[in-house]
Parts: sequence; C-alpha cells; structure tokens
Amino acid sequence: MNKAGWIFKMAFRDFKQNKAKLFLFVSSIVIGIAALVAISSFGDNLVKDIDSQAKELLGADLVLENNKPIGDQDLDSIAIDRASEVNFASMVAFPKSGESRLVQVRALEGAFPFYGKLVTAPESADELFRKGGKVALVEELLMNQYSIQVGDEVKVGDLIFEVVGALQEAPGQTGITATVAPVVYIPKSFAEETGLIQYGSRLEYMEYYKFAPEVNVETLIEPYKELWETEHIDEDTVEERKDRTGRSFANMSDFLSLVAFVALLLGCVGVASAVNVFVKEKLPSVAVLRCLGVSSRDTFLIYLTQIVAMGMLGSLAGAILGTLVQYVLPQVFGEFLPVEVTVGISWSAVGFGVLTGVLVSVLFALLPLMKIRKVPPMMTLRPSSDSLSLAQDPMRWAVLGLIAVFVLIFSWVLLGGWKEAAGFSAFVAGAFGMLWFVGTGIMWSIRRFLPLTLRYPIRQALANLYRPNNQTISLIATIGLGTAMISTLFFVQNQLLDQVRFADKEDQPNMLFFDIQTSQVTEVRKAVENEGLPIMQEVPIVTMRLEEINGVDKSENDDLSDEVRKSRGLYNREFRVTYRDSLISSESLVEGQLHTYQNDGDSILVSVDQGYADRTGIEMGDKILFNVQGRPLTTYVGSFREVNFQKVSTNFLVLFPENVLEKAPKFHVIITKTETDQQAADVQNRIVKDFPNISVINLGMIVDTLEDILGKISFVIQFMALFSILTGVLVLVSSLIISKYQRMRESILLRTLGAGSGTVSLINTLEYFFLGSLASLSGILLSFIATAMLSVFVFDFPLKWAFGHAAIIYLAITGLTVLLGWLNGRGVLNKPPMRILRSTS
Repeated sequence: MNKAGWIFKMAFRDFKQNKAKLFLFVSSIVIGIAALVAISSFGDNLVKDIDSQAKELLGADLVLENNKPIGDQDLDSIAIDRASEVNFASMVAFPKSGESRLVQVRALEGAFPFYGKLVTAPESADELFRKGGKVALVEELLMNQYSIQVGDEVKVGDLIFEVVGALQEAPGQTGITATVAPVVYIPKSFAEETGLIQYGSRLEYMEYYKFAPEVNVETLIEPYKELWETEHIDEDTVEERKDRTGRSFANMSDFLSLVAFVALLLGCVGVASAVNVFVKEKLPSVAVLRCLGVSSRDTFLIYLTQIVAMGMLGSLAGAILGTLVQYVLPQVFGEFLPVEVTVGISWSAVGFGVLTGVLVSVLFALLPLMKIRKVPPMMTLRPSSDSLSLAQDPMRWAVLGLIAVFVLIFSWVLLGGWKEAAGFSAFVAGAFGMLWFVGTGIMWSIRRFLPLTLRYPIRQALANLYRPNNQTISLIATIGLGTAMISTLFFVQNQLLDQVRFADKEDQPNMLFFDIQTSQVTEVRKAVENEGLPIMQEVPIVTMRLEEINGVDKSENDDLSDEVRKSRGLYNREFRVTYRDSLISSESLVEGQLHTYQNDGDSILVSVDQGYADRTGIEMGDKILFNVQGRPLTTYVGSFREVNFQKVSTNFLVLFPENVLEKAPKFHVIITKTETDQQAADVQNRIVKDFPNISVINLGMIVDTLEDILGKISFVIQFMALFSILTGVLVLVSSLIISKYQRMRESILLRTLGAGSGTVSLINTLEYFFLGSLASLSGILLSFIATAMLSVFVFDFPLKWAFGHAAIIYLAITGLTVLLGWLNGRGVLNKPPMRILRSTS
C-alpha cells in the first residue's frame, strides 16, 4: 500500500472511533455556510428577476420627468403609445370618517403601465378607472388604515372621487414606499379642477413612452440628452432602471453576505477551539505513532485529512440548509423588493459556499493541528503538552497571515473595493482581538488574584475557567460577537427613534402647514389661533434654480478639471429659500456675517449652510446667479451658517436678506404645536376641509411611520443576526459536549472525595453562569463601543445608553448558557461514580 493510501486508511480508522466528536467540530460552520449560500442564492435569483422584469419595474420604455410641463417632443411621433401623469403631494380627505391624510396624488392619462399592470382589488377596478369619470384607486394600506371600502368617497382638493378599488401593486412600488408615500390615482383630466395645481405645489410631470420592439431606446435618445439636461428634464430607460435597481440590491446582498460571513467566522473559532481539545486528547496516540517510526508530517496529514473531510461534509450540509432557507427570504425581504423573486438552486452559490466552508474550516483548524508536528516520541513516557507551545513557530504566524489574507480577499469580492474590504477586515480583527483580550485578561486575573476566602463552590467554578480544556476564550469570542451584533441593533434603533420622536418633546413643534398661498396666510393664521394653538413660525418660501457660479454654467462646469469643478448637484437641484435678517434657534453663524439689503445699489449677500458648502465646493465670496421664476438674480456668498437639520424648524440651505424676494412668487409655511394626537387629527381635518390646497405634516404620524419602517428594517437585520446567535449557541453546545468528559472526570473526583451532588451541581451551575455572564457582558461592552462610535461619527446625535435592553440580553444569554450546561452535565450527577468510570474506561 502506498503512503497516501495508508494515510487515508488511518484517517478513516480513527474517524470511526471519533466520528461523533469530529461531527461536532464541523457542525459549528453549518449555520454560517447556510446563511452564506442562502444570501448568495437569493442575490443570484434577484439579479435574474430584476433583469427579466426590468420593463415591469419602469412600466415603459422611456420616462421623461420635469417639474413643469414637458411639452411636445420629437419622440412623440416615433412612439407607438404614450401616457402622461402629473403627481404631487397633497392632503386627501375621507368624508365617511371625516379624517385626512397626506398622500402622493398621481393624476394619470393613458394606458400606463405598458408593461405589467396596476394590480387592484377587485381586478375590475383598473378597467373601471381607465373608463374615466370621477373615480380613484387608493393604496390598499391607506384603505385599511382608514377603514375605506370600495364605493366610499375620497376628496382630493375641491373634487370628490368614488373609490373603485384598492391599489395593491404598481411599477416600482414596494411595501416601504407605500408606507412612506401612499398613492391615490385619479384621472388626469380632473387634475386642474382639484385646485391643487398652483404655485407652491411640488409638481412632477411625467411622460411615458412605448416604442416598437426593434427600437434601441438608448441609441434613440442619445441626441436629445444634452437638450434635456439644459431644460432639467430627467430621462429614465429600462436599462438605467435595471442597473440602478441591480446596484441597490447588490449592495444589500453584499452587506447581508458580510453578516453571514461573520457568522461563519464565529463557527470557525468554534472549530479551532474544538480541534484544540481534540488534538490534546490525541497527543498520546500521536506519540505512539512517532515511536513506531511514522514521521511528524504523516501523522499531521492523517488528522488534516479528517478535518478536510469533515469540512467538506459540514459545508455540504450548510449548502443544503442554505438552499432551503432561501425559500424563506422573499417573505423576509418582501417589503423592500420591487420585483417578485423566484427561488431555485443556484449552483454557483452552492459551489461558492462549499469552497468557502472548506477553506475557512481548514485554515482555522490548522492552528491547533500544528501541535501534532511537534509531538516527540518521548511523550509516551512523559505525557505533557507544556512544551508544544506554538508561540515561536513560524508556521503558526504563516497560518494567521493566510487567515487574514483570506478574510481580506473575501471581503473585497463582496464589497468590490480594497478600502472597504480593509475596513471590514479591520473591524472583524478588532472585534475578535478585543474579545480575545477580554477572555485572556479574565483568565489571567482569576488565576492571579482568585481569593482563597471565597466559598469553595465559587472558587472551584471560577478556577474551571482557566483549567485545561476550558472553552472560555472561544465562547467569549463567538457568543460575545453574536451578542454584540444584536445589542448594537437594539441600541442604534432606540437612538434613531429617540431622535425622531419630536411630538413627545417640549418646545418642539409637531405640526406644519405648507403650500399656503399669500392670499390665504391671514385666514390660516386666524384659523390656527382659533384652535387655541400658538404660531411658532410663519415663513415665506421662494423656489429658484442656480444658473451660474462665478460665471460658470452647468455645461462649462462639466468641462473643468476635478480640482476646480463644482458639484453637479448645485445645478441640478431646485432651491427653496426664505429671507430674514436674523438667525433662528437651529442656526449659528460660523463665518462672515449676515448683511441687510437696503437699496437697489447694494450687493445681495446670501448665507449658505456650512455643511452643504463643504460638500459642493461653495466658497466665501462666490458669485451665484439664481433663476427666480424666470428672472435672473445675482448674489454673493456673504456668510456660512451651521444648521441643525435634526431640529424641527424651517431650516434652509440658502438664506436671503430681507427686501429682495418679497415680490417674488412664493408660498408660506406655518408651524405650530398640539398637545395630543387627537387634537392634531382634529385640527388637521378642519384646516384641510376649509383650505383643500394646504398640506399638513403631522409629525406624530411621521414618527409612527418611521417606527414602522425601522421595525421592518430591524426585523431583517435581526433575521440575519439570528444566524450569528445560532452559531454562537451551536458552538456553545459543541464546546460543552466536547469538554463533557473532562468535566465528568473532575465531577467524579469530587464525588469520590465526598462532595455531594448538590455541591457538584452548584459548581457546574456557577461555572456556566460565569461563562455566560462573561460572554454576554463582553458582547454588550463591544456593542456599547460600536453604538458610541456610530452616534458620534455617523449619526451625530447625543449618546443614550439602552441599559434596559442590555439587561434583557444579558439575562437571556446567561440563562441559556446555564440551561445548556445543566442539561449537558445532569447525567453525571444522577449516577454513582463507579458506574460512570466503567462506562468511560
């Protein structure tokens, strides 16, 4: 028999004796591989579905969009079908209940969508809507919220429409968009009669085109792009929508894959820990083989062969489980998906998962396996592993380097950039390093400073944390990182919700009335005051566009070098500005000073938000030419303000001085505060009834909507974090089972020396209590650090500790550890010592 055959035979023979333990070694990676394969399969299927349903996403071959009527186009004669739409945010009222709601009104004319359809309940509602008349389709979510039935009425502006059906699906519509901006469709022929199309309304005009199948839309529109850009007309084609949607969900898939990869890395830490225990138990057998003349290389290959085989089996099991899990993911992510996702086996994802699983399990197993190379024949006489330290072994550092390189390359494959990959890898290394430091520091502290005055059960339980075959570091690393992920989610979610709960804060307004025409200001102010509400702010708003900056228009700016080119966003956006000669509570002056415009000969000095200036390249003294409803207006940057946009107020990027824009077309905003949600609803309904063109933002409702959205997002993240938690639990179970025999011998020794079952049980319970506490507290500590960094560097809001959630997580993780430890050791306590000794001999 050749040497390779003999190695496989020895590996198989040893496997039959230790198959239970070896299966436990690789069981830790099953969950991580399952998550990786599930997400990869889901991502592959999503990309295919976006590609196949791209036309249904857009609903047309070409969409043109502008904030004013688009007018006739050369393409009109080429298209085989056209449709048009004007949409705007407005209040609608439901006469049946007397309630009102801010919605997105879409006034539609034509057969849009040309691909796909408006899914309604009943199905005939779409056909009834197309026939014309004062009929409406209302978002199903909205109908459920206000108990609206088919046949009821909805008031849009000055007109009342009959609700002929509930809108369930529309091109590009998702559950999240329905929550944020519910839609009401009405026929475009009645749009003007509603009285809502007037100055101050944020209008979007849409033209939808369908071309013959043989027409290449991208080639067709190329000659018109420059003209459309000049006229601020945005175009959207099937290819652009497909690419944009694909990129968005590819980013989501990559993020979720990274979360799954973290779960896999946790499992690999469990593999390394389990293999370490396995190697310690095999050292005598390895020493015997060395005495028989087997080289250290061959003995190493025997056990490496076992690990490779088990890694393959574990990866295959994870791939099968992940393929099954992907059938659940469309339901988990359904609120966020614009297409209907099909499920099926993605062989590329399966192969990717299996290859990844084998590589990482072998890489992490190599660290403890290398001890086998150092076993001398003399260990048969002196069975001690103290001399097998790998601290000075260069191969150990080579393996650690390979692990780091693998994590970096894997991250790069998912993220597509070395900078992002390095950041993620540094995070993983930092998290593991911090948890390893905590575990090592605790073990060292207990060994060095354990008081002899403690009661014996407590002292014994603490000592078990650093005795041979302990799993302290691996469990703190795995369970701690899983706990950190779920804890950080809860903490950040609470921080975000706390920032948006404006309605619960004193001195913070919670109701905004906007789209108020100048002729209505006095009446609306009086109506609000008659309700007993304060007028906290009344602000005029003027709409304008930026034409030139320092004499450079949009096309000239595009030709400049990167060093001097301004942001394209300056020319593309529509500015809404106000005018006053003083700052408000949400502003502070950081550079320059506010100027008062006194006569026609003065220069007009405007104030710009510092953050916006930094992002776009605006500098002090820049000459800016604005287009104010067709009239050019030259201004200069005279100051920078720091604006707190998180505070509920009329905050603006650009602030004009008084005596400049008073005669310009404008609308007004009035801000007030109600005491209760019911008062807010009553005031809103009465104002909308008397002034149908006015829109109302009820911040209490906004908070409810944000809570709903954050709840959906957190559910998705919790679902993914569950893989990490399950991996940590599986590692915990495996570690407890692996160390069972070591603990069994210690318990037998204690029982033989006269310790009662109660004492032994108390020692085991305390040991697992300390272990669970250390793991959960380490994870919570890491999550506190992550939350603090996110609060300061990302979200820029005051830090608030969620000690209540932290306590719940601590109790849950610690309780689970104690329960599993008790279940693992109960057989030892209920049997006589001699019986157990005979069964393990």
